[in-house]
Amino acid sequence: MNYTSEMEKAMQTSHHMGYADYCRKLENRMKVERRRQEEYNKCKYIVAEIDSNIYR
Repeated sequence: MNYTSEMEKAMQTSHHMGYADYCRKLENRMKVERRRQEEYNKCKYIVAEIDSNIYR
């Protein structure tokens, strides 16, 4: 995969590490993926709440 400067900037902004650091250590990858999963779960919960409020 070609890694662009925009992707690097997003990685730095979101996770405070570059793509090279992300790839180099499993611990860093696990931290990032754990955060992504938590954010995904929060978003799913918010959408479910909004949906339940709309269809009352």
